[in-house]
Amino acid sequence: MSSREPPPQEVLPTDLPGTQEIVHYVRALGKPTVRDVLRSADANQQLLVQPRCGVGAHEAMKRLLLQLEERAQPEILTLTIDSYTRLRRFDMARHLIEAGPSQLNGYPLVGHGWRRGRELNEAVKAPLQVRHGSPDPRDLFQVAISSGITAFEGGGICYNLPYCKDVPLEHSLRCWQEVEQACGDLARAGLFVDRELFGTLTAVLIPPSIGLSMTLLEAIIAARAGVRCISIACCQGGNLIQDVAALRTIRRMAARYLPPNVEVYPVFHEWMGPFSPSRRTADATIFYGALTAWKGRATKLINKTYEEALGIPTVEANATGIWTARSATSNIFDFIHLPEHEVEEEMEAILTEVDEIVAPVLDAADPIPAIARAFAEGLLDIPFSASRHARSEVLPMRDASGAIRFYRSGALGFSEKTKRRNAALLSTVTRSEQFNVFHKLRGDIMLFSDRESPTAPPSPLRLVS
Repeated sequence: MSSREPPPQEVLPTDLPGTQEIVHYVRALGKPTVRDVLRSADANQQLLVQPRCGVGAHEAMKRLLLQLEERAQPEILTLTIDSYTRLRRFDMARHLIEAGPSQLNGYPLVGHGWRRGRELNEAVKAPLQVRHGSPDPRDLFQVAISSGITAFEGGGICYNLPYCKDVPLEHSLRCWQEVEQACGDLARAGLFVDRELFGTLTAVLIPPSIGLSMTLLEAIIAARAGVRCISIACCQGGNLIQDVAALRTIRRMAARYLPPNVEVYPVFHEWMGPFSPSRRTADATIFYGALTAWKGRATKLINKTYEEALGIPTVEANATGIWTARSATSNIFDFIHLPEHEVEEEMEAILTEVDEIVAPVLDAADPIPAIARAFAEGLLDIPFSASRHARSEVLPMRDASGAIRFYRSGALGFSEKTKRRNAALLSTVTRSEQFNVFHKLRGDIMLFSDRESPTAPPSPLRLVS
């Protein structure tokens, strides 16, 4: 985790290409942008599957991308960025490029430079996305876009509060606003950069309305800056009906709050909690996540592997995970039907909670200081945050079906009706004689990793066939 904002380091080359040269380069690549791939998949009701991948050495990164493309043909490939680069410790990243790139936990794109970024881009057929975790991504974005990379993940809330101890929110939001303005300039020049918003946050028992509210606020800032392509991501909570409802709510939420000229694509992160080391359970978890994404009409799935619990996955595990996920989208499973009335009821509840969460800042002329103040006052909040700039007074909990509810809602501006609904749904759990908050939360967090335990929680999967 990072502490206070690190001092800036002047490492960017002075010969970065200009906007028109970047636009010309991307067009001359002869392959689609990420936005092109998303748009086509959405029109054809196709679920894209994207792996995570990133290593420190340049040639090893190139081999990894080529091997993944050869073995699994993912529609979008990833550059996962190392931690030093995320925290703008470019000097350390550059030192390790020379002294020991295997010690890096991702690809140090700024240290390698935009020309090497273009080498990676030109080596593969699929377009690239940068995934990182930086509260101040400005230098990284400049090198990424100069590399012809056409998708960039993150935001001033979602890449600050889950990871950083003491980076002021207004600072991270202003840094990301500069990225949004650059994406707006590129859109006006004819190049749409997909801005994916990381609604998974801490990925620990995130109620859907919390994740969607944070991405909505970031999306509003992006849209005002001229961004025209936004992917809104949520993470798998574990209950099929609630997860499907969360995914389907994204388009409804976007239609309510964002301009009609902004393209919005729902993205689903497979289970981000503790994974089982058992191959059988891990593969089942991957399949279940993909089935959820398919039924939720996601445009893209961020995939996991059966080696998730063991460390950085091999190429073989990554490729197998992609094919496992794709198998869930087969028409063989068309016989599986959901109780649509329950999905609709959950969607309405999620959207109501989103409305109530964002209401305190929605009408602000400048949302950035309003968001920072709201977090300071607890009117906005996320659970289990690493940051002292979030109160983390919200305490989520699973109900008897495995859906994530609000056990405590802190100072969120929920109506009494919303509070009563959450309390009623949790009442079966909280009124039990065996109820213990700590043990309940542990079981809730370990939902799938404990799946083979004799005391495993009830299955969150319930289908109507």
